Amino acid sequence: MPVDLHPRLLRGFVVTAETLHFGQAAARLHLAQQALSRDIRTLERLLGRELFVRTTRSVALTPAGEQLLPQARRLLSLQEEMLAPAADRPLLVDLNSAVTGDDLTADRILAAARAADPQAELLARYHGGLASAARELVAHRLDVSFGCFSGLPTAVRDQLSHLPVRLERLAVMLPQGHPLARHSAVRVAELVGHPVDICAGNPATTEWTDFGERLLAAHGLTAAAPFTPPVGADETARYIARHGDPMLTTLGGPELAGTVTRPLVDPVPLTLVGMVCRKGCAGRGVELLRGQAREIGAREGWLLRPQGSWLSAEDAELLGGM
Repeated sequence: MPVDLHPRLLRGFVVTAETLHFGQAAARLHLAQQALSRDIRTLERLLGRELFVRTTRSVALTPAGEQLLPQARRLLSLQEEMLAPAADRPLLVDLNSAVTGDDLTADRILAAARAADPQAELLARYHGGLASAARELVAHRLDVSFGCFSGLPTAVRDQLSHLPVRLERLAVMLPQGHPLARHSAVRVAELVGHPVDICAGNPATTEWTDFGERLLAAHGLTAAAPFTPPVGADETARYIARHGDPMLTTLGGPELAGTVTRPLVDPVPLTLVGMVCRKGCAGRGVELLRGQAREIGAREGWLLRPQGSWLSAEDAELLGGM
């Protein structure tokens, strides 16, 4: 007699296998731990084999569990692929921020995709950062986002797919009266003694803060104190004027009132921006965005690393895995 195997049971198994912690897995799935334990027991009963070895201190996969894990991932991915074309709704694309600029990566890719296929329904969303967007991606409330994938926790990255898109040059945004504002470019060493704002007070951009901490640590720099984050261009301009710290950013964004943006040099620091979606996420809109990202990137050398640049080990590993 065929076994009726609900995808919920497989999803609970996969997340538990990835975390090896029932409490953490239940939190990721937004379930009570008892409910998750019950689903695992049901799955073990249906399959007729133990999947986990549980002790009071640890959880480990059995050989049967290790064998099932790649199979379960494939089945869940296939389910998402089957459901994606049937979903009668637009593709929701996160641009991080409603603030626009001349050369912002996500904005350019979305604009190119809309121009390439005007019939594709692609709706922009603004979640403020990849960390915030990742929660929406996992919960199926968002389809695509862009940002610093290496700054997300491993448990979150494991649920997402990542396409390296562009090596962006870093810069600092400064109040016009800041001593470094008179330079056309700021040498990294010149930031010594000037704490750098890496958005440490913003829960929506923890991936950027994580990246910023790695950059500062590699060059003997310090982070500015965390503050309540601003929202929008006008508020960001007021925020910078009020606190006076150089704010880590990338080139290509807007010039805000009362501020200047200066590229960082000696070395030129880079951050890897990627296109991020759920594992198994497919469909016409997703492939359209990926195609435009690759086309623009190839034409403009988005993934070519310039001489004298700095790239974090984490981003280099993601880039090397292409």
